[in-house]
Amino acid sequence: MTQQIKFRQAEVKDRNIIWEIIQQAIERRKADGSTQWQNGYPNADTVESDIAKGFGFVLTIDEAVAVYVALIFNDEPAYSTIEGAWLSDGEFVVVHRVAVSEDFAGQGLVKKLFDYIEEYTKSQGVQSVKVDTNYDNIAMLKILEKQGYSYCGEVVLAGGVRKAFEKIII
Repeated sequence: MTQQIKFRQAEVKDRNIIWEIIQQAIERRKADGSTQWQNGYPNADTVESDIAKGFGFVLTIDEAVAVYVALIFNDEPAYSTIEGAWLSDGEFVVVHRVAVSEDFAGQGLVKKLFDYIEEYTKSQGVQSVKVDTNYDNIAMLKILEKQGYSYCGEVVLAGGVRKAFEKIII
């Protein structure tokens, strides 16, 4: 039987499972020796806010929430100052807070997630996707490379220097 995969906006009823998935991701980063997400962010309030503002999205497998992401249109103040240069200065979608449920880890779902994000971005008529990650988030760095994202430079976010990437979609 094939799995039914859906990409949809997160709803209030998803909030507890999303927070659980983010906590698992925080623990995974810690176990990997990463400093990312180790200072109380993101937290339950972040999830609440994402959902309330319509930023939260989930990838579901047979109705179960497997992956969480926040997608924010044209709004990341930290991105206005980059040590380097973005590929474009048009409209963009920012990818934040990617987290995969332990139950679905290792199934290549983040790659699928990025495919959905790019489709969604295109469907909104938005030019590019921008994303940043920690230097030591090796898994995400590999995914961005595989997905064809270009390294643009460094941004300072949540008190840390992050590697910034962009991909032109349309």
